[in-house]
Amino acid sequence: MKNHIALAAFLLFSFPLFAQQTAKTSTMKMNAGIITAKLAETKKFYTETLGFGVTFENEFYLLMHTPGQASELSFLLPKHPSQQPLFQQPFGGQGMYLTIEVEDVDKVYKEIQAKGVPIKIELRDEPWGDRHFAIQDPNGIGIDIVTYAPPAQ
Repeated sequence: MKNHIALAAFLLFSFPLFAQQTAKTSTMKMNAGIITAKLAETKKFYTETLGFGVTFENEFYLLMHTPGQASELSFLLPKHPSQQPLFQQPFGGQGMYLTIEVEDVDKVYKEIQAKGVPIKIELRDEPWGDRHFAIQDPNGIGIDIVTYAPPAQ
């Protein structure tokens, strides 16, 4: 009986540690992709407006990264013969947004204003703690630029 209790206690306390170790060793990386004919305009917007870099590009595909290379975003020409039907239809310009978290949203807001980029949502504070503004890329994708803060009490 003591052995069963000891085994049960061991399993009870060991499983969470095992689960944490397993979670730490498996990784997953996500890269959102947009199918668009506007590769040149998109590249110009993300590099000049937001400071993205180009990770890879060819005649039908553009892979970009955020400053510091923490995240990536890809763009693909529609109806390209190298792609399966699932990846051929162009994005329709609605129903998608990106959020970019920055350390100082006020500074980024001023920088983007100085570049003459149209602001779609003016800089504002939300009751849940966000301070943010929004712009739109050449494909119609809304980009919410935000600094998170705890909600005001």
